[in-house]
Amino acid sequence: MNALGLISQDSLKKDLPKFNIGDTVRVSVNIREGERERVQMFEGTVIAKNGGGVSATFTVRRVSYGVGVERVFPINSPNVKNVEVIRHGQVRRSKLYYLRDRVGKSAKVKEKIR
Repeated sequence: MNALGLISQDSLKKDLPKFNIGDTVRVSVNIREGERERVQMFEGTVIAKNGGGVSATFTVRRVSYGVGVERVFPINSPNVKNVEVIRHGQVRRSKLYYLRDRVGKSAKVKEKIR
């Protein structure tokens, strides 16, 4: 293995959450305001997963007060405390960017029946 791979291996999280595209997740994010720290929740649908290794990210989208909000979270970041799966979605694509143009019921993802 190359030297960069050995260095980045220490930064990987051991307990990665199991979630897929289309799942509704609640992400606990550590927010710093001055000297204070607090945990803020961001709940929405996973519309994309990108990269691998240390630089792996996932994008979560939600509609807040009629405005679509998307946030990109690094999976291995120490600021991402927890990712909790609320419901599993049934999708046929790896990127759900088409949800940006949808409004109302058509913007929902079907729930996977297990």
